[in-house]
Amino acid sequence: MNPAAPTSPAKASPRSLSGLKPFLQPYRFQIGLALLFLLLAAGSTLAFPLALRQLIDGGLVPAQREAQAMALADHFLALFGVAAALAVFSAARFYTVSWLGERITSDLRNAVYAHVLKQSPAFFETTQTGEVLSRLTADTTLVQTVVGSSLSMGLRNAVMGLGALGVLVWTNPLVMGQVLLILLLIVAPSVWFGRRVRRLSRASQDRVADASAVAAEVMNAVPAVQANNATQREAERFNQATQMAFETAVRRSRARSVLVAFVIMATSAALLWGLYQGTQAVMQGRLSAGALGQTVVYVLILASSAAVLGEVYGDLLRAAGATERLMELLHSPPALVSGPRNRVPPAQQALGAEIDFEGVTFHYPSRPQQAALSGLKLHIAPGETVALVGSSGAGKSTVFQLLQRLYDLDPQQSGPLKLDGVALPDWDLETLRAQIGIVPQDAVIFSSSARENIRYGCPDASDADVEAAAQQAFADEFIRALPQGYDTFLGERGVRLSGGQKQRISIARALLRRPRLLLLDEATSALDAESERMVQAALEAAMHGGRDRTTLVIAHRLATVQKSDRILVLEHGRVVEEGRHEALIAKGGAYAHFAQMQLLN
Repeated sequence: MNPAAPTSPAKASPRSLSGLKPFLQPYRFQIGLALLFLLLAAGSTLAFPLALRQLIDGGLVPAQREAQAMALADHFLALFGVAAALAVFSAARFYTVSWLGERITSDLRNAVYAHVLKQSPAFFETTQTGEVLSRLTADTTLVQTVVGSSLSMGLRNAVMGLGALGVLVWTNPLVMGQVLLILLLIVAPSVWFGRRVRRLSRASQDRVADASAVAAEVMNAVPAVQANNATQREAERFNQATQMAFETAVRRSRARSVLVAFVIMATSAALLWGLYQGTQAVMQGRLSAGALGQTVVYVLILASSAAVLGEVYGDLLRAAGATERLMELLHSPPALVSGPRNRVPPAQQALGAEIDFEGVTFHYPSRPQQAALSGLKLHIAPGETVALVGSSGAGKSTVFQLLQRLYDLDPQQSGPLKLDGVALPDWDLETLRAQIGIVPQDAVIFSSSARENIRYGCPDASDADVEAAAQQAFADEFIRALPQGYDTFLGERGVRLSGGQKQRISIARALLRRPRLLLLDEATSALDAESERMVQAALEAAMHGGRDRTTLVIAHRLATVQKSDRILVLEHGRVVEEGRHEALIAKGGAYAHFAQMQLLN
């Protein structure tokens, strides 16, 4: 087990957030409402210095004590009104943008997850599931932080900063002209720092994904890890991955801290220069005390807005990297595209599937130089039961994967694979797979009840149909003996069941679909004698479905193979022998050798 290969950090920028546009469009009304509340909250903040100026210049000037008290009361009421408006609009803004953040993040997670589920196994040969999970969790959380908080704060402070700057320029044009010139000189180094933060943000997220990939790989193989005394080694490997993530995050935080410190320090120096010029104007009688107070508050608003914008920019850079990684997943084209054929002709619905391999050659994407099938020619009639025999790597499982269209053939290198005379790419994927039932070598059990596990491939099936399928698979008796019968929770990956019980539930799941093509992949290879006896009985019942079911069996057991109508012996992706058991034994060729060496074990 090798650690995930490092991903080179791409140059994400805030423009990468444009990938979220399709997820924002359905909520234009809520976005408009959030912007309205944002503008009202910013406007309330900007109105505060004006009310303060009126208080100083109008409420504190020498006058009769009674008149002065009434004026002060009016001015304080005005200040309170501004504060109340700020509170209401800020709360409304916070709720609206928080709702948007949660909603858009959920939609993004759902879209990425649904898209990943449509990928062929070739996608997962190069992409680790731990990395996908990291993108679905850590990256979407970063996006949620920006959409549900940082972006709103940034826009609010941008409005306040521009408003404060506008008032300051209007009241003190000469001084603020000098300040703006200094602020422009700050932009160049800020951009340089920002690029470094952006690169480190992407690298940090990649290292977190690497650690998640290591953890996901090991957690799915804990018994094997413990059996090989590898717990300490795996803990150290995970520690190395998290240490790399930590070191990259520290470098990112260091660069971001320098960026924030530089922006705050440089901006504050420029604004303090403007404030100094304002105090000189008051001392010279060119500015009132209220106007100076107003200027001070606006300067503070502008300085704090600049500081917040520096923080928000850092969040935007991190979210941009996360968005880019998510868009990479979301925009990776599915390797398999559905065809137009979306129904089975009525004349064929009551018959098993007819299968034709017409010179099929196939290479796995991860092994392009090694052919898994080489010009395979094969015809299987409707209702026929055929056993596939051969050594490991002969191409038996590849036949099953191609029939389910988990991979596509290259038409320039291979002849077509047809079901009922129609090439598989011309079938609608759901229609094609609805006709196929599969019993894999390693039964897949989901974290739900026995009933829902059997019903998994046919979610609309009635309870009676589920129980009938379980009886066919010789699973009904042990399921009813469970604590809650069919409603018993089976645990993650069916940890509460034996191997034979898992396999019988898998057989029941396949039979419930009433498939026209049943694929049985070495369903008894890892079972003890008692479990094998029960599963073998279930398999025999499944194999003989009559004319309405075609069955392909991969088997290493003589009892299973002997029940077949025909046996095909595969070597290096080709059929080298075919016939019935007795004829092939008498021939004394490859099948007779397998019967002696493997099938009789």
